[in-house]
Amino acid sequence: MTEHSLADKTATQDESCCETKTGGHAQHQHGSSTGLLSSAKATMHCLTGCTIGEVLGLLIGVSAGFRPLYTIMLAVFLAFAIGFAMAIRSVQASEGLGFVSAFKAIWLGEVVSMGIMELVMNVVDYSVGGMQSGSIFTGVFWLGIALAIPAGFLAAWPVNYWLLSKEIKKCCH
Repeated sequence: MTEHSLADKTATQDESCCETKTGGHAQHQHGSSTGLLSSAKATMHCLTGCTIGEVLGLLIGVSAGFRPLYTIMLAVFLAFAIGFAMAIRSVQASEGLGFVSAFKAIWLGEVVSMGIMELVMNVVDYSVGGMQSGSIFTGVFWLGIALAIPAGFLAAWPVNYWLLSKEIKKCCH
């Protein structure tokens, strides 16, 4: 892919997510409903990776009989690992960057977004009793997850809106 066609591809992607084009110049739409939609998309992308890692960590931790602290540590580690892997891969594909460049482009926004999301998800799950349930075959285990996921989204959405408005986070990878 030539440098010019890569720039065109990136501009097209950015316009569909965070920007509109007016008179040949891109303008950010973070203060509009488009900005709310962009931040919701970015939050959903982040939530996908976090949820995969979080649920995997909870499944392993509860099944293995780990204490809640160790289950949380495993779930957070896996959420960050999978979330970062998905974000890096997405930026590599959309912007043609290498691993290190993609990591540098996304790390701060992802750490803040995932940190808030993971904090809220684990507090909710712990409060419900999901990770203390003793078995993944109990209703309380799944109730904890079912309540934690939307809580994580709702906590991270305004954070992602702010990160995008300050151009700290890449939009919609």
